[in-house]
Amino acid sequence: MDDRELLDRLKSGDQSAFDAIFRSHYPSLVSLAQGMLREQSAAEDVAQEVMLELWRRRADVFIQESLRAYLIRSTRNRALNQIRHANVQRRAEPLIAGEEAVQPHGASTLVAGELRAAITAAIAELPPACRAVFELSRGQGLKYAEIASTLGISIKTVESQMGKALKHLRGRLAQWLPGETSL
Repeated sequence: MDDRELLDRLKSGDQSAFDAIFRSHYPSLVSLAQGMLREQSAAEDVAQEVMLELWRRRADVFIQESLRAYLIRSTRNRALNQIRHANVQRRAEPLIAGEEAVQPHGASTLVAGELRAAITAAIAELPPACRAVFELSRGQGLKYAEIASTLGISIKTVESQMGKALKHLRGRLAQWLPGETSL
């Protein structure tokens, strides 16, 4: 039975069709999520959430492409949302712990603020493709292969975009970086 038939049966509430879809696609969804999240239990949670949402929305789900593509995109989006949420939590931890007590004072606070603004502005100037690759690499810690998979581009394109981004940032932030950088 092909995916179109399974999807039609699923829309009518056929539990056995859902079971067949689950058995067929769940392992690859867990693998995809684990590649992005680097944690088995979180990857399983993401894949289960995708499947649960498919069951909940079965009557009105509209799948334009293949069922597999729909499930992969849903899994990727949920994993990215989890990564974003973890990054927000990580950035908020110092504020919750009382970061004010360890912040520099006076001139060093001013310099740190200027540097932060310069970095933000330099990143904002990047072309969208470069910025996306840079943020996934440096902001979310993804490897080039994971970025390529996430964005649907080749690893060579990731390398090229990352090179362009780093060259731009080094040029724009040269006044802040004496000597070699670790961007």
